[in-house]
Amino acid sequence: MTEVQAKLGQPGTLLLDSREAPRYLGEVEPIDKAAGHIPDAINKFWKDVLDEQGRFKDESAITENYARLPRDKEIIVYCGSGVTSTPNILGLSEAGFKNVKLYAGSWSDWISYEENPMAIGEE
Repeated sequence: MTEVQAKLGQPGTLLLDSREAPRYLGEVEPIDKAAGHIPDAINKFWKDVLDEQGRFKDESAITENYARLPRDKEIIVYCGSGVTSTPNILGLSEAGFKNVKLYAGSWSDWISYEENPMAIGEE
């Protein structure tokens, strides 16, 4: 959490939220005590790299999914509790991204600290 705090708003870091859009936007929160996302995070739903059978899509589809992400930044991936970030982390690796990290505590951890900022809606 302290590493994410320190890198918040830094030009060399991109935060990627893996949850469904309504949770990211703060429209609904079925699990945690607060809705929204970490400021400046972008949303890439974890299921977007999977096909209808729950298997990973082919390499070209995965690469296309992340085509608009910068390759020169550190990407810190998070979700609700660190579990559903995994498909994005694996997908980013498959697409050739080299500097990808997991914020294991994710949203559940982030909101447990009163001083941490939260954002709602699109940024």
